[in-house]
Amino acid sequence: MSFWAFVVNASYFIAAVLFIYGLKRMGSPKTAKNGIKVAGAGMLLATIFTFFNPAIHGGAWNYILMIIAIAIGGGAAWVSGKKVQMTAMPQMVALYNGMGGGAAAAIALVEMYSHEAFMHGNAVIIMAVLGAMIGGVSFSGSLIAWAKLEGKMQKTLRLPGQQIINGVIVLLVVVLGLCIIGSNVSAPVLVTFFFLACLVFGILLTLPIGGADMPVVISMYNAFTGLAVAFEGYVIGNPAMIIAGMVVGAAGSLLTWLMATAMNRSIGNVLFAGFGVDEGSTSEDPEGEMKAVEAFDAAASFAYADSLIVVPGYGLAVAQAQHKLWEFVQMLHKEHGVDVKFAIHPVAGRMPGHMNVLLAEAGVPYDMIYDLDEINPEFPNADAALVIGANDVVNPAAKEDKGSPIYGMPILNVNAAREVYVIKRGKGTGFSGVQNALFFGDNTRMVFGDAKQVCADLSNGLKQL
Repeated sequence: MSFWAFVVNASYFIAAVLFIYGLKRMGSPKTAKNGIKVAGAGMLLATIFTFFNPAIHGGAWNYILMIIAIAIGGGAAWVSGKKVQMTAMPQMVALYNGMGGGAAAAIALVEMYSHEAFMHGNAVIIMAVLGAMIGGVSFSGSLIAWAKLEGKMQKTLRLPGQQIINGVIVLLVVVLGLCIIGSNVSAPVLVTFFFLACLVFGILLTLPIGGADMPVVISMYNAFTGLAVAFEGYVIGNPAMIIAGMVVGAAGSLLTWLMATAMNRSIGNVLFAGFGVDEGSTSEDPEGEMKAVEAFDAAASFAYADSLIVVPGYGLAVAQAQHKLWEFVQMLHKEHGVDVKFAIHPVAGRMPGHMNVLLAEAGVPYDMIYDLDEINPEFPNADAALVIGANDVVNPAAKEDKGSPIYGMPILNVNAAREVYVIKRGKGTGFSGVQNALFFGDNTRMVFGDAKQVCADLSNGLKQL
């Protein structure tokens, strides 16, 4: 081994350590920001030493192409990252995740088109085929997820005989993949049809999935992208890609499983049950009507309460109301002595950790934020609960209505509080399309309006008391 090869491999080892340590730091809100920087430093280190490794580049022209690609990709990412709003963060994650899967698939295609993969034995060919398949599915599926979250596509679209069509496409992908593996020479036509079939399958797999399942789907495609990168790292002999891909794949797989478990559903049910589609639902609309009150009345009720549990949802993100909410909560605690806690459901928002990030951005201390298992026993003893833009994660139908599509999904037991106030823009259903029985409860009052304005009105109401 040459000295330069030793240095490159040593840099990859250090990068791997930084990846794993950074991921560990991301496990706590207090250290997550530092963890991102540590993992980013590892990626930068691996990229620099790969870029300057003369053993894998074929001349000055390749360096020029790489510099152009880095400038375009890095510039676009920098600009979009600076401009993106928190409300658009989920779709950006889906988009970037899809780009990663597409990049891994592109590496596989180049290796197969150029005959390079066929020169290193069946193991490399198999990895190239698997990487192209998983990367292609992640690429097209993530783009559909982005389009749904961005509002550019109908939430769900189920074709007649959807599962049969999907089965035929999967069979076609498998057959074409085996044909490529069994061939001893480059087969551009087979490779092209194989990759196109993978793209079609990713589209068809994602189209029927309801919006409420998007956090799980994004996490799953993130795991797919990681695995595709790891496979292609093996194909081109890059240890850094193998390690980084396996870390992302393992973390994404675990997160996907945890989120599906939090919804009391299997991954297969998420992918194939069409959650959020009304077909076959025997659920009945809640009886009664929503009872509206003004923000001042809600503020007065909170001021005389001993304890309040706040449940943030996607409506908080849409209105960018987290700062106004925290201003109100501080006033409530300092001037009226109310004990306030925040309750976060595992799938609140549009991606994992969405609500935690919003609250941290506003300066809410971590010790005031509780997850579902910690906070649920406290709702029966709470004087009041304030729901801001959350819907499905507080819907009692998940426990009480066996005909509901969300039956069996663990929820925050908001209806057990003595009084419940819900800030909501209108009377529509949540992202899953399921009507919420909580809004019609005897102890529930609705405060209609933009969450940011309502939170400001709540603060003004406290000032008038």
